[in-house]
Amino acid sequence: MTDPVLSLTDARLALDGNAGRVEILHGISLDVARGETLGLVGPSGSGKSSLLMLMGGLERATGGRIAALGQDLTAMDEDALARFRRDHMGVVFQSFHLIPTMTALENVATPLELAGVKDAFERAEAELEAVGLGHRAGHYPSQMSGGEQQRVALARASVTRPEILLADEPTGNLDETNGAAIVDMLFGLRDRHGATLILVTHAPELASRCDRVIRLRDGRLEDSAVDRTEAAE
Repeated sequence: MTDPVLSLTDARLALDGNAGRVEILHGISLDVARGETLGLVGPSGSGKSSLLMLMGGLERATGGRIAALGQDLTAMDEDALARFRRDHMGVVFQSFHLIPTMTALENVATPLELAGVKDAFERAEAELEAVGLGHRAGHYPSQMSGGEQQRVALARASVTRPEILLADEPTGNLDETNGAAIVDMLFGLRDRHGATLILVTHAPELASRCDRVIRLRDGRLEDSAVDRTEAAE
């Protein structure tokens, strides 16, 4: 693989808790190619979400090295990491994390405004149209269903046209119908913007659509690649 978008070398994560220091991830080494879709699967508590957070610089590794787009995330301070995410990454969580006092349009426009983009609201409106919510632009999160809120979150994550799109259980809080729609939109946004997509999932149908699936168990990579049809538990 030449010039991976993401490269982890012996990445480790340990957190201090009431019972002492807990090792979450143990020496993860992994490269992700440009434009690849990578699924992270495994039992609850295996470290999937923690690994995704390391990749996005949302958790700081306690050992090893993580590089994204050729830049060393482990060497950046919090401000530099925030700027890097703003400029290069989109993140979608299981919980939608929308700002309740902002309309759908304002939520989607926020990352563009923070980046100083002049046509922030025009681009946000186009992104809402792309996820089928142009007619809901003026509504607040409390006025929308869970599926609609997740579509707004998808639009917000993709409106900056990120090179890397991270999704943590994006269908976890949705029913089957809404979950399937979100999956289609997630891959559609990936195709439209050419982003590298990395997602955590328990859903077999979602994992099966990825180019490659990585299984974690007890904070370690169990396989470098597994059968996608049996990927999720």
